[in-house]
Amino acid sequence: MTSPDLLAWIMRHYAVFTLVLVRVAAMLFLMPVFSSNTIPVRVRAAVALVLSLMLTPVVPWGPDQLPSSPLGFLLLGVAELFTGMSLALMMRLIFAGLQTAGQMVSIQMGFSVANVMDPVSGTQSAILAHFAYIIALLLFLSTDGHLVILRYVYQSFDLLAPGRLVLSAPLSEIMMEMCREMFILSIKILAPVMVVLLFAQVALGILAKMVPQINMLIVSFGINIALGLFFMGLSMQVFWPVLGRSFERCFRLMPAAMRIMAGG
Repeated sequence: MTSPDLLAWIMRHYAVFTLVLVRVAAMLFLMPVFSSNTIPVRVRAAVALVLSLMLTPVVPWGPDQLPSSPLGFLLLGVAELFTGMSLALMMRLIFAGLQTAGQMVSIQMGFSVANVMDPVSGTQSAILAHFAYIIALLLFLSTDGHLVILRYVYQSFDLLAPGRLVLSAPLSEIMMEMCREMFILSIKILAPVMVVLLFAQVALGILAKMVPQINMLIVSFGINIALGLFFMGLSMQVFWPVLGRSFERCFRLMPAAMRIMAGG
């Protein structure tokens, strides 16, 4: 392809490129790993531009399928933004479940005031919540989960063409299913730690009644931390099996959500 032909192709397909860029950027800027504040915005923008340039020639869309009016094109852009954000939200709910579990255990262990700066979100988070998030992120990367996300980005253009977005009750049911998965995951991952800490508090309460001379408030700090860290280390053995099933469920629901949004 000569330079004039390439320039003519770009001028003809700029509208398709814009819509592809909106969906890809919405997914990358909100997806785990890619949404980290440790990655500069310019780098994320560059990755979104490169991916959009690579996908524009292969997406099954054409300039003739897009509306010519500015208002119609703007509505398509909003629909593409909603599509990218919806798919990214499904994946973020899994990691939110881990952070919820870490937050609950941190409160029981007495770490609720010992917060650290989370470099991913740029906000304060509990130590154990941040620890669980980092472990999940490392497991996600080691199993090529980020490559699976990129594959679904490409498949989304086949399953959901612009202008086909349909908001229906089944889509909200899938989102509610992912919300349930978030809370179920938060209980499954660190349930042993929470149960042990609960029993420890009951035992300390009984002991405080039997031996009131002991200052149980001071004693409980060390006991809760020791028990919590010990059983949290033991729970790492089931961390990936439980988390992996949640990832698999999310990856099954993402194509289903795209088909529903396409009216299928």
